[in-house]
Amino acid sequence: MYDRIILLIPAYAPGGTLPDLVGRAHRAGLETVVVDDGSGPEFSAVFAACTPYARVLAHPHNCGKGRALKTGLGYIRECYRGDYIVVTADADGQHRLEDARRTAQEARLHPEALVLGSRTLGRRAPCRSRLGGAASRLGCQVCTGLRLQDTQTGLRAFSSGLVGWLTGIPGERYEYEMNMLLACARDRVPIREVEIETVYLDGNRASHFRPLQDSCRVYGELVKFALSSFASFLADYGLYSLFCLLLAGWGTLGLCCANAAARILSASLNFTLNRQLVFCSRERLGAAAARYSLLAAAVLAGNTLLLGLLVTRLGINRFAAKLAVEAIFISSAG
Repeated sequence: MYDRIILLIPAYAPGGTLPDLVGRAHRAGLETVVVDDGSGPEFSAVFAACTPYARVLAHPHNCGKGRALKTGLGYIRECYRGDYIVVTADADGQHRLEDARRTAQEARLHPEALVLGSRTLGRRAPCRSRLGGAASRLGCQVCTGLRLQDTQTGLRAFSSGLVGWLTGIPGERYEYEMNMLLACARDRVPIREVEIETVYLDGNRASHFRPLQDSCRVYGELVKFALSSFASFLADYGLYSLFCLLLAGWGTLGLCCANAAARILSASLNFTLNRQLVFCSRERLGAAAARYSLLAAAVLAGNTLLLGLLVTRLGINRFAAKLAVEAIFISSAG
């Protein structure tokens, strides 16, 4: 099961080492899909040298890394059948095939999860990479509760069961990879990390990441997700407090009803904000709402049960207990 490994490489203006990488992947038994993201005619020879070993797709003009990844995923979803593992890797040779195989193996063992090949950015890493990595890790943890070692890695593995879900995540450029993590936090998709070797070639000069423009895109997604979550939390706690006062004479039943009503209303707000403002989803409303409702119902059941135990068994103030429960659920999500 999941014996096939498909290596997906988005490439824009790649160096001459790309054909060697694709050739080695072919000899190692990996099926490879390369997406030329509008590199231009001067790079046609590089991509032509890849064609004996890989399926090469091409954009007529540069669309961004996110779009290139989704083009490749769309092709894989349409053309490959059965169970398989997809590994995404950068075109600059900074991801070793041994590490690609290790992340694929982890995805085999945990097909429900997104697997990150995570680097340890020590002193040998370029300064901008260390600073950007630290800021991205902190922002992701604050906004989502996810504690990840490397949020910017391009080496990621996942099973065929996640391909359709991943193609529906918005983002055309580097923000797409951050949106993957935000979508995992939203939909409770597990994230696992495999430590990989940190390789930087020539000071990472081959990277096309634009520090100002692309950082604004990435952190803008984090800010929108954080604001949506905070607005939903304020609505949840405010409505819970109001319903608790209105149902004060109902005892434990009133507590549970107050929490359930507040949760349902705030979850509806969160769903709407995420769909229209954060992820700008084009997925059919019915399918998205059904999946979100199942997740929200499970969270509501656990949330209400724990809240009732804290208030009725431990005698904790119902307003303080609500904050404690939310903190516990946020912590467990990370």
